[in-house]
Amino acid sequence: MSTHATNRIVGFPVPRKEGVDKLLGAARYVDDIERHGMWHGATVRSTVPRGLIRSIGFDRNIDWGEFTVVTAADIPGENHIQMIAADQPCLADGQVNHCDEPILLLAHPDKQKVRDAVNAVHIEYDLLPPVFTIEESEKQQAVVWGADNHFKSFLLEKGDVDAAWAHAAHIVEGEYRTGAQEHLYIENNGVIAEHDVHNGVTVWGSLQCPFYVHRSLLAVFDLPAEKVRVIQTETGGAFGGKEDYPSILASHAALLAMKCGHPVKIVYDRMEDLAATTKRHPSRVRHRTALDQQGKLLAMDIEMATDGGAYSTLSSTVLSRATLHAPGTLCMP
Repeated sequence: MSTHATNRIVGFPVPRKEGVDKLLGAARYVDDIERHGMWHGATVRSTVPRGLIRSIGFDRNIDWGEFTVVTAADIPGENHIQMIAADQPCLADGQVNHCDEPILLLAHPDKQKVRDAVNAVHIEYDLLPPVFTIEESEKQQAVVWGADNHFKSFLLEKGDVDAAWAHAAHIVEGEYRTGAQEHLYIENNGVIAEHDVHNGVTVWGSLQCPFYVHRSLLAVFDLPAEKVRVIQTETGGAFGGKEDYPSILASHAALLAMKCGHPVKIVYDRMEDLAATTKRHPSRVRHRTALDQQGKLLAMDIEMATDGGAYSTLSSTVLSRATLHAPGTLCMP
């Protein structure tokens, strides 16, 4: 074989850079990493789908002087996660809009103590009407987003679809639904953060999009770009589930690190990861298809709605891709 042929990449197997370490068990994931003097963080979350926070109480049987407690009042910059829209708070401040929304953060040198302390924080709410389904959102009896619960729409048109129905031999109609889908990566979400008054914030995390995380940290800490470092550790699966959410987790760990003066690690257990992180969207698709006598596709009229949940996150990106792919080749030039 010629030298030119052996240098080819296309059509030849390329060894994975991290393959050997993973195979031998030497790969270091975020929970394998330790920092000197590191504390452990945990999150106190809402237990209601929607409500106003009336009071936050702390069990007197716990010595809270051992803990670092962070609320929205401790955020030095903007209390929002900067994604497509800046509508999602880093920490709930006065109101919650979904179950398991983060309200306050705790840190302690002992991992078990900080996890136990989460259950010793008691939050009371004035309940607000929740919205659970696409249909409830469309009725607008409770408006949780903008003026009409409608975040984004896309319209894709080609040809005279209306004329096709008149001479179609067959018309097939149906409504189809998908539920929320969990990405179920093997490694749960996890981040380590350090804060230094002179050098800013550094985070190490299991994530997909370091620049998303960087952008949110700039807003939360009101820092220039050169004072925020985001380092992607070995990532044990993601599948889209670690695109937007690590921006929240990194902000939380860094806020705790800033207040306690120690590196802070937050690694979710499986139940918290399942309950609290973003999922692939529930959807409703109404599909009408016209065919001729031989079964050739003549036209399609497709209406697709996705449930974006309480905040916009990356919902418009998902919907745009669904819109572009829905008609297949019928909308190709």
